[in-house]
Amino acid sequence: MKLFNAALLSVALTITAGAPGVFAATPDNMLVVAQNIDDIVAIDPAQAYEFSSGEFVTNVYDRLVQYDAEDTTVLAPALASSWSVDDANKTITFSMREGVTFHSGNPVRPQDVAFSFKRVVDLNLTPAFILTQLGWTKENVADMVKVDGNNVIVKYEGDFSSAFVLNVLAARPASVVDELTVMANQVDGDMGNAWLNGNSAGSGAFKLRTYRPAEILTLDANPDYFKGAPKVKSVIIRHVAESATQLLLLQSGDVDMAKNLTPDQIAGMGESEKVVTFPQAAVHFLSFNQKIDSLTNPAIWEAARYLVNYNGMADTFLKGQMEVHQAFWPKGFPGSLDETPYNYDVEKAKAILADANIATPITVELDVINAAPFVDMAQALQASFAQAGINLEVLPGTGSQVITKYRERTHQAMLLYWGPDFMDPHSNAYAFAYNSDNSDENYQATTTWRNGWAVPDELNKGTKAALAEPDLEKRNQMYIELQKEVQAKSPIVIMFQATYEVAMRANVEGYVNGATSDFVFYRLVTK
Repeated sequence: MKLFNAALLSVALTITAGAPGVFAATPDNMLVVAQNIDDIVAIDPAQAYEFSSGEFVTNVYDRLVQYDAEDTTVLAPALASSWSVDDANKTITFSMREGVTFHSGNPVRPQDVAFSFKRVVDLNLTPAFILTQLGWTKENVADMVKVDGNNVIVKYEGDFSSAFVLNVLAARPASVVDELTVMANQVDGDMGNAWLNGNSAGSGAFKLRTYRPAEILTLDANPDYFKGAPKVKSVIIRHVAESATQLLLLQSGDVDMAKNLTPDQIAGMGESEKVVTFPQAAVHFLSFNQKIDSLTNPAIWEAARYLVNYNGMADTFLKGQMEVHQAFWPKGFPGSLDETPYNYDVEKAKAILADANIATPITVELDVINAAPFVDMAQALQASFAQAGINLEVLPGTGSQVITKYRERTHQAMLLYWGPDFMDPHSNAYAFAYNSDNSDENYQATTTWRNGWAVPDELNKGTKAALAEPDLEKRNQMYIELQKEVQAKSPIVIMFQATYEVAMRANVEGYVNGATSDFVFYRLVTK
């Protein structure tokens, strides 16, 4: 049965979800996705901070500059056709692209950019900190972002370079909204926030047709998109929480893509389906709290690097979920260090401990989130570390329990993961290579402070210097050098980078899924 009407398709999908014996095929010009989207709290780009809402914002809104579908590693012109940098005066002047319109038909103006940035700062919702770190406040943002003819002049304050600012302006809250449409729907001074959480006002490749929380997102192609109309006319994202149901819908042809299948389900794909793997930005690490005297000897950190059975885990129960990666910035983005110099070598670890006169056996408590794959990883570490006389006592807990303990610096060893708030290497360098004040009173949301590691002055200075470096190529190299230092001489053992497997029908091509949910693109998909 082939249905060519979106409304009929919606009905058919609802029927097949409850009656597996009834089958439907999706139309050629429509992409139907089964995905768990109940994480969405908001879809207003000034408020959206969840994984699924990030995908939505990227496909519906544009930014001055952005990482786009053609190459998610390149920061490309978008609503700005060009820009010039004045590092001395901390100013970037963006020239707006001519002829771009919002979905409403209104032209995209420099005034819309200034309004959008001010709106994020004024509303001060969850992702606002990404923009306010540029020194913007409610009191000064109107002076920091100004319109001059067809140009937008952006000023910033702080010890960082224009390269950092450009990455901030490529982040989700820097999305540009249609001021005229948004303010026409303002209620009680909310700057259209309530309305934008059920509607859209962007210029992106798709526009919102329907959003029902924890049920469905329907996007219609924007035929006038400045980079060319999408290949499919619509995208339907169905909320399907159960992975087994997602698999059933995919195999019966009722959906084109299933995004939340388990490794076992992935392994059982048939010939009519395929699986595509995408590296993700999250890095997984083992760390030792330096407030514990018995864990402060660098020989323990070095030996630990040779007691992780990287390939043993990656090739078995982590297959398809993680790949070996031993540096704090994820592979696939400028400034990443992709060398993996450490391997599982028990004899070398034993020699390192012996040379440092560390008497074994020793016991170390390891906190871990009580969920897959973390418990499996902890058990694998327990087995491999025991070979060198380091006995890991695994302490499972809920996510909130483990993270609370981490924030309070009361753990001994910790198995966790970390992802950047936006795609600039400083986001992770600050977390893994900087801690200028290790006092208990100076709480920092970084893994260095939480592990009580008083980072050496040279590393702190190097992190600040990389942040301020205006030359992009030199800046990336500085971050690579920082990663080499952390990789070799820190109490943080980075082991893996997450990967994401997406199952789809064999005829689906062109789907792009970058390192974070902000780099998911449907514009190039064909069937």
